[in-house]
Amino acid sequence: MDNSGKDKEATALMAEADKKVRSSQSFFGAMFGGSSKMEEACDMYVRAANMYKMAKNWCAAGNAFSQAARLHLQMQGKHDAATNFIDAGNAFKKADPQEAINCLNRAIEIYTDMGRFTIAAKHHITIAEIYETELVDIDKAIAHYEQAADYYKGEESTSSANKCLLKVATYAAQLEQYPKAIEIYEQVGTHAMDSTLLKYSAKDHFFKAALCHFCVDMLNAKLAVQKYEEMFPAFSDSRECKLLKKLLDAYEEQNVDAYTDSVKEFDTISRLDQWLTTMLLRIKKTIQDDESDLR
Repeated sequence: MDNSGKDKEATALMAEADKKVRSSQSFFGAMFGGSSKMEEACDMYVRAANMYKMAKNWCAAGNAFSQAARLHLQMQGKHDAATNFIDAGNAFKKADPQEAINCLNRAIEIYTDMGRFTIAAKHHITIAEIYETELVDIDKAIAHYEQAADYYKGEESTSSANKCLLKVATYAAQLEQYPKAIEIYEQVGTHAMDSTLLKYSAKDHFFKAALCHFCVDMLNAKLAVQKYEEMFPAFSDSRECKLLKKLLDAYEEQNVDAYTDSVKEFDTISRLDQWLTTMLLRIKKTIQDDESDLR
């Protein structure tokens, strides 16, 4: 279906809406139904934005939604303004990620002002995802995941908060901020082990925490594994715990082959993802470095 005509239609609507806004702000316009003209203009901007969307003109759609949002703010329509800023953000996401973030941040300001923290958290996650995938700024992605987690915690949505924190831990470990990652994995693991539904996932969190310890210091890792076994006896029987013990033995013996074989054996049953592979290779490198130091 050809939507190219929609672009022209939308542009004409935008001009008409601009005209309405100007006339509502004139002296006579303000006296004779200024606010109803503003409302009409808002509707026109939104209709124009949807036409631009049909024509896949994402920046123009984003701008039109932003215009509607700003008008709603002038008329004290906070909820409608926030909705339009979100619509603008979603349109800009396809063409201008930074502008999408600006619009989403405006919406977040309105929602937090209204005490709608759960919705604000959801949009912080969207911003974090844009930083992850489009703008590749991991530090900023971490900051928005942390803010989302804070808001979720404040609203007693622990599982939503933990999902955000696990994202933070994943990136913190990749950036070698191990203490931060360990704290999160231990906190989420402890929460999981006390829950009937989440109990099974606790071993994964403790496994990741132990690997982060291992990247810092082998002795720390050994003590951490003992601590997790005491806290959560089911951890002892897990394949993850058995692998950690084999890796610790291989490290003590400075045996790279035994280390590699243990990882391969684990990988045949439970496929290693990119994060685990990265951590295990970092630990392996420390064995190889120690070996070359001894020669």
